[in-house]
Amino acid sequence: MQIDIISVLPELLHSPLEHSIMKRAQTKGLLTVNLIDLREYGLGKHRQVDDYQFGGGAGMVMMVEPLAACIDRLQESTTYDEIIYLTPDGKTLNQGICNRLSLNNNLLLICGHYKGIDERIREHYVTMEISIGDYVLSGGELAAAVLVDSLGRLLPGVLNDETSALFDSFQDDLLAPPVYTRPAEFRGWKVPDILLSGNTPKIEDWRNDQAMERTRQRRPDLLGDED
Repeated sequence: MQIDIISVLPELLHSPLEHSIMKRAQTKGLLTVNLIDLREYGLGKHRQVDDYQFGGGAGMVMMVEPLAACIDRLQESTTYDEIIYLTPDGKTLNQGICNRLSLNNNLLLICGHYKGIDERIREHYVTMEISIGDYVLSGGELAAAVLVDSLGRLLPGVLNDETSALFDSFQDDLLAPPVYTRPAEFRGWKVPDILLSGNTPKIEDWRNDQAMERTRQRRPDLLGDED
């Protein structure tokens, strides 16, 4: 999978993409992430990428010309399955969206900044808009990092245990059950006996029951139980 990311502050993405599982995915050649500095397409000697909004109002807007020039150049060599704008008013990211996007080959992410991007980019280039929650960040870089991480770990061969991602929270619209490791007893706090029994079918039944109960208590909306 190739993910290209347009940003005015690409350095914000270096750390989350250069360590742990994302580093492993790229080292294995399973994921390629390209950071594109929008200022390279900025206007004039100062490489301007933002301007005041028509009609007045607080906040600067990312200009249509640099973004269009950047996207046009990228599209000369890459056909994108989706061009995604990270924005608070996009569709809230969930595991189902991640699963679907992980099947694509080429994605382009646009990180908003300031007051957002010129609406004409959204109308003529963007094919999908994603939010990571009902709050506002200073820019789309952190949201892009979240999206890349959530997709990269789903790619076959990235995780050491190929089945691990299949049992994450939300994969079956349930939260993950409790997990334990050694020692079996600590300060009198004991691991449930069923997990020490070696009876795999009963352990799976216990995990399913726990996942259901945890979801009912913490995220009833996932079960359609909200009033």
